[in-house]
Amino acid sequence: MKQLIGLCGFLAFCAPVLAWDYEGHRVANELAVASLPSEFPSFIRTPATVERIAFLGGEPDRWRNTPDLPLKHLNNPDHYIDIEELGDYGMDPAKLPIFRFDFVAALALYRQANPAKFPAGDNDAGDDRTRNLVGMLPWGITENYGKLKSGFSYLKAFEEQGGTASEIANAQANIIYIMGVLGHLVADATQPLHTTVHHHGWVGPNPNGYTTNRSFHSWIDGGYFAKVGGADLAGLRTRLRPARLIEWEGRPARAQETFRVAMQFLLEQHRQLEPLYRLEQEGRLSGNGAKGLEGKAFLETQLLIAGQMLGDLVYTAWKDAPPDSFLIGQLKKRQK
Repeated sequence: MKQLIGLCGFLAFCAPVLAWDYEGHRVANELAVASLPSEFPSFIRTPATVERIAFLGGEPDRWRNTPDLPLKHLNNPDHYIDIEELGDYGMDPAKLPIFRFDFVAALALYRQANPAKFPAGDNDAGDDRTRNLVGMLPWGITENYGKLKSGFSYLKAFEEQGGTASEIANAQANIIYIMGVLGHLVADATQPLHTTVHHHGWVGPNPNGYTTNRSFHSWIDGGYFAKVGGADLAGLRTRLRPARLIEWEGRPARAQETFRVAMQFLLEQHRQLEPLYRLEQEGRLSGNGAKGLEGKAFLETQLLIAGQMLGDLVYTAWKDAPPDSFLIGQLKKRQK
């Protein structure tokens, strides 16, 4: 076990990166709130709450500003996954373990069994021990979804079993916070450069001649939107459908299938990687002239997809939240 823990910092290469500037994350979170149907609890739609959720869209990136290495080690890998590198470990992206530490263990054991594939120089993991990590984004999404479902479970218990006004308000505040943070990770997933080793320009063989400019990532995150006047939130709202239950294989997803849904979602966004690079190659993401504005629709659609997915996750967490049996029992004791 000690050897395994020591190896956990030496997985596959991906430098920490940001996704969507704060303004983009705000848009995705606001779209999610707008997608929630009228039957959803109304506390989520007050102007102050919508602003809070929008603000929290930037929270996980703010954690990256700290010099504290343990927090960087925990937080940074949750923003990405380098899907191509899974093949280096003989892993099928559609069949990954649903538990974070099972995944870490599998990677570490594979490196230990195949030292020739991972030269000693490749083990420079950086001060925060994340430089060589494959990334943990699907687990970050799944785990925060579970926290959100838990929040709805105890909110319902407080509401139905005589909880105090303060307890109900605190439960609502927790849901708002978790939703905002989850929204950041979902939006990260829709920035295709967060699903790939080609996150800062194309690396390795490049038969199609895609850009290798390392500033490409920051341009997609927000440079382009800053140049063209931002995303059209009002226009995107008109394209929303009402939030619905997340599905797996054509039916409502079971609790333990949420990870599969998240990973499938990431694979769908990964398929947008080369279309994104082609837009840059064709000059449609320059922001100059009519042609340079043509890429805006692509990036806005990615934000719409993020808002829609977050809305679906929030709606499903509310509908599927199981009774908090322990809390219900404690609240009933109060009534005696």
